Amino acid sequence: MKCPFCNETDTRVIDSRPADDNTAIRRRRQCDACGRRFTTYEKVETTPLMVVKKDKTREPYNREKIENGIITSCHKRPVSMEKIEACINEIETAIFNLESREIESDTIGEIVMDKIKDLDGVAYVRFASVYREFKDVNTFMDELKKILK
Repeated sequence: MKCPFCNETDTRVIDSRPADDNTAIRRRRQCDACGRRFTTYEKVETTPLMVVKKDKTREPYNREKIENGIITSCHKRPVSMEKIEACINEIETAIFNLESREIESDTIGEIVMDKIKDLDGVAYVRFASVYREFKDVNTFMDELKKILK
């Protein structure tokens, strides 16, 4: 493994432990050249998951898109990165538990909406306003009423 600080290839594993509900291994490494430590994660390689977009085009599943959407909706909210990361892991687990090689983007959106609702109410409304593409204030208010119940 190449050191991210000095690009030296001689690094060694100091500690290994399970991560992400035993779906990955977290490894602490130390560079033999510069002595700095860093963390790597090892996951099982799965068959690529394709996302079917609304316009019926297909693209490979990208965790970063979900991550960016949730981080944006949680901006300036009292939600820790640990909670966001746990939420993303739950979403990803739910997606892969469907055991399908293709998944509709709407299905992913609904899973995200369901999980983010428990994370933060304001973040949920922010995400919903973009995901549901509210056309007017009334549809936005209808979504707010669902939360308040």
